[in-house]
Amino acid sequence: MKLIYLFLFLPLAIFAATPNYDVALKKLMEGNERYITQTPERAPDLEEKREETFEKQTPFAIIVGCSDSRVAPEIIFDQTIGDLFVVRVAGNVIGPLELDSIEFSADKLETPLVVILGHQKCGAVSAVLSGVGGEDMESIIPYIQKSVDETKGMSGDPLTNAIKANVVNGIKTLKKSRVISALLKAKKLKIAGAYYELATGKVEILE
Repeated sequence: MKLIYLFLFLPLAIFAATPNYDVALKKLMEGNERYITQTPERAPDLEEKREETFEKQTPFAIIVGCSDSRVAPEIIFDQTIGDLFVVRVAGNVIGPLELDSIEFSADKLETPLVVILGHQKCGAVSAVLSGVGGEDMESIIPYIQKSVDETKGMSGDPLTNAIKANVVNGIKTLKKSRVISALLKAKKLKIAGAYYELATGKVEILE
C-alpha cells in the first residue's frame, strides 16, 4: 500500500520541485518588491552558499542588463550567489558575445527564464538618441539606433520610448537564435522584457 501511495504522489512531487519560467518570474518580482519595501530576506550563510555552488551552478533566471552601476540585478531582485546568470553590457544590447552567454545558460544550465532589463535614464540609449555616441560606443550604437529610429515621432518621452523599444528589439534578436527558438518551441524557456525605474526601484514587466 505504501508503495502505491509513493508512486501516486511521486510525479506531483517531481513537478513541484522542478523550476519553470513562471515560478522564476514570480520569484524575481517578489524579490523586487522586497527591495522596494526594504525588507530583504535574511542573507544566507555565504560560505555555505559558495560551497553549495562550487561544483555546479543552477541559476533560475538569466538577466541581460545594462552595465550601469545603479542597476545591479542581484540587489534589485534581492537574490544571492548562484541565483542569477547575469550578462551586462552598456545599453543591454545583444551582440554575438552576449548571445553566446545567454545560449549557454539557457541550453547547458537549463535556466528557464531570460529577462532583458532596460532602465530609466539609460546613458547608452540617451547618447545614441542625442547623437553624441562616439568611438567608445561604435560597437553598441548599431544595436540601439534601430530602436531610436523606430520611436521617432511617438507620443511620450523619447528616451523612455527608445529604452523600451530597445528591450523589445533585444527579445526579437533572441528569438532569431536557433538554440533559443528551439527552447521556446519546446516550452523550456520564456523571454520577458522589463524596465527598471531608478527613482522608485520598481521593475515593470513589459507586455
